Amino acid sequence: MANPVNPFQTPGAFSWNELMTSDPLGAGRFYSDLFGWQIQDAGPEMGHYNVLMLPGGQGIGGIMQTPPQAGAHPPAWGVYITVADTDATVARATDLGAEVVVPPEDIPNVGRFAWLRDPQGAVFAVIAYRMPECEG
Repeated sequence: MANPVNPFQTPGAFSWNELMTSDPLGAGRFYSDLFGWQIQDAGPEMGHYNVLMLPGGQGIGGIMQTPPQAGAHPPAWGVYITVADTDATVARATDLGAEVVVPPEDIPNVGRFAWLRDPQGAVFAVIAYRMPECEG
């Protein structure tokens, strides 16, 4: 069998899943009970973002409060795709017909991300990680 891919280091890999909801605590309880995921609060400096972890501590996703700028957006899971350069990927995506939903911005101690809408209307995020544990 081939070596496993590190999704945080491999451009084009699906690397993170994130639930945006009006009830992060309730959602956390539900998914923890359903799948046995552990939940770790990232603290006030990260807006009490909840990191989802498999037993053993591997982070697989997160749960966040729906931000005010999202309006009446219903709770939804979003996917992050790893890229080498967020800004270059956003430029290429817009050349190919994508729309920028959230322009590139930095997440302290994590990386640089953006949200895009593809020409068919599907929304996804791209991210270039800048965490020591993700850089090999």
